[in-house]
Amino acid sequence: MIALIDYGMGNIKSVSKALETTGTDVKITQSPEDIRNAKAIVLPGVGAFRDCMKNLSKLELISVIKEQILKGKPYLGICLGMQILFTESEEFGLCKGLDIFKGKVVRFQLSQGYKIPHMGWNTVKFHKKSRLLEEIKDNSYFYFVHSYYVSPEDSKVVAGVTDYGVEFTSMIIHENIFATQFHPEKSQKTGLTLLRNFVKIIQ
Repeated sequence: MIALIDYGMGNIKSVSKALETTGTDVKITQSPEDIRNAKAIVLPGVGAFRDCMKNLSKLELISVIKEQILKGKPYLGICLGMQILFTESEEFGLCKGLDIFKGKVVRFQLSQGYKIPHMGWNTVKFHKKSRLLEEIKDNSYFYFVHSYYVSPEDSKVVAGVTDYGVEFTSMIIHENIFATQFHPEKSQKTGLTLLRNFVKIIQ
């Protein structure tokens, strides 16, 4: 069973439907017990970093999420689910994240001609080989919606980068942790392939 964490932000239903196409059992949950019992964790999200951390705190989920990640449970973070893995975000003033990885979430500082948020299709250049990327070509297109991006201190965790006036980290892969700035559930066939690969990894 995959625990799909519902903390009141993001397109939970579309992520759930996309995962269900892989044939896996998905449980939308706010329960620490479900998260501990699950074979893997998926945390999606759209919106502000501070609101995300605030909602997770209200639901008393921060400690269990961090605990399970550090124990080695497979984790897939989507958009905000990727950003909260880092030390802090500068969005609406500094806000602490899970601090699984050292680094900061920063706002795009772009030249004229680039709109914020970065919204729509863009390519991802892979920096790592991974089972998550099987049958997915380098520089494939994925769907993005965001105004902030992660800036890791350790480049070894970076699995993919994207150019939008500046080259930014769009994918993290490190041991049991997989995370994307883009939305695989909105990325049609390529995104569904990535989700299928994640399910294969945890089987």
